[in-house]
Amino acid sequence: MTKRTSLKLTDERQRKLDRASAIVAKDEYDDPPMSVVIDAALTHLLESEENIDDARGEYDPETIQMIANTSVIGLRYRTSIESRYR
Repeated sequence: MTKRTSLKLTDERQRKLDRASAIVAKDEYDDPPMSVVIDAALTHLLESEENIDDARGEYDPETIQMIANTSVIGLRYRTSIESRYR
């Protein structure tokens, strides 16, 4: 990962940040800073990976794949977790 000093906010990225902000907000009047929203999204991604790994001993691969596949975390049957962003 390269470090950048600025983040280009396309319309689609802004919509995603707005939706994520609504999830993180305490109530309808709360407007959390972008850093809090990004930290929450990163934490969720990391915890999701851990939860998937932990579930592999308890659930069959088809169930995990059916429940956990997203546009970010792609699961291949009986192999590994992959990011679809790269």
